[in-house]
This record gives sequence, C-alpha cells and structure tokens, in this order.
Amino acid sequence: MPPDYWQTLRLTLALAACTTALLLGLGLPLAYALAYGRSRFKPLAEAIVSLPLVLPPTVIGFYLLVAFSDSSALGRFLINKLGISLNFTFPGILLGSLVYSLPFMVQPLQAGFAQVPRSLREAAYTLGKSRLTTLWRVLLPTMRPALLNGLVLTFAHTLGEFGVVLMIGGSLPGRTRVASIAIYDEVQSLHYDQANAYALSLLGLAFVILVALYWFTKRDAARLS
Repeated sequence: MPPDYWQTLRLTLALAACTTALLLGLGLPLAYALAYGRSRFKPLAEAIVSLPLVLPPTVIGFYLLVAFSDSSALGRFLINKLGISLNFTFPGILLGSLVYSLPFMVQPLQAGFAQVPRSLREAAYTLGKSRLTTLWRVLLPTMRPALLNGLVLTFAHTLGEFGVVLMIGGSLPGRTRVASIAIYDEVQSLHYDQANAYALSLLGLAFVILVALYWFTKRDAARLS
C-alpha cells in the first residue's frame, strides 16, 4: 500500500463530494433556465455548458492556470487585493472540477425538466403555488431519476479527472494529489504495485456507484409502472 494512500483517497473523495454538492446548487437553476427559457441566446448558453465535453482537459486546465496566475488581471486581483492564490491549491482544483464537470450535472437535469409534463407545472401554478414550491414539491420528485443521474455522473466523473487537476494543481501530496494523479506518478516511477492500489480503488468505487445508479433507476421504474 502506498504510504499516502488514505490521504490521497480522502482528498479524491472530498473533491468529488464538494464538486457534486456545489454543482447541484449551480446546476439546478441553470438547467431550469435552459429547459424552460425562450431566449434567443439559449443555444449559445447550451454550447458554453457543453464545451467541456469536447475540449481536451488540458485546454481547460491551461486557461484556468493562466487566469489564476499573476499574469492575468483576474489573477492579480485575487492575489494582490484579496490575498487568494488558486493555482496549486485545493480551492483551485475544485474550481477546475466545477468547470469540467458542469455538463455532467446540467444536461441530465435539463433533460429531466424538459420531460416533466407541462400540465403538472400549470396545475401547480393554477393552485397558487410559487415557482420555488413547484420546483421542490412537483418538478424534483417527478424528475428524480434525472436528478440521480446528474449526481452520480458528476461524482464519478470527478473521481477520474486528470488533465484539469494536473494543470491547475500539479501533484502536491495532501493538497492537490488526487488518485488519478497518483496513478500517473507511480507509473512514471515504475511503481506498478502502488499504481494498481489506486487504480483498483477507483475501479471499485466506479463499479459500486454504477450498480447503485442502475438499482435505484430500476426500482423507480418498477414503482411507477
């Protein structure tokens, strides 16, 4: 077992959990707006959300690295005015993960909102329910499979992030060295047994997450049928 195995695994799980929780809060209003909005700029917004799906992770990581450094106006403001340095820190890789995993949360939620019958929303509004109450009491329970998909996909995707995290965070033990980076480092050092320990852990976690997703999805389908 690698000497910093548990430390690296805890950091990996913390990154995935924080990313998933924050993207749920950010993704719900964004997905709602994309599903029900009629703005002519909607295709532009959808394209921006989907960019991480087609861009190489190193491209996203590079631009975030530059944006957070003192060579950019944003980076100088954060460093000189607020005393915040994001490169090679956990908050930095968290922000990178939020950008990179955004479509994995928003797209399932957007599809879930779009599939809710319009009559349900109109009935709730007719009964005097606010948009927030309708969202909480009507929409979210109806689109629970889509919500679960977004949560699971975001968490699982963040577990395996490599390019973005490496560009922004490097490989600092206890700070930015997550399991995917640790695998790369161990392979580079020809420590295949230690790399295998991390790889098996990620494989096991991904398998358990997917089994749970399919089990809950099947149970919900059986309950509704």
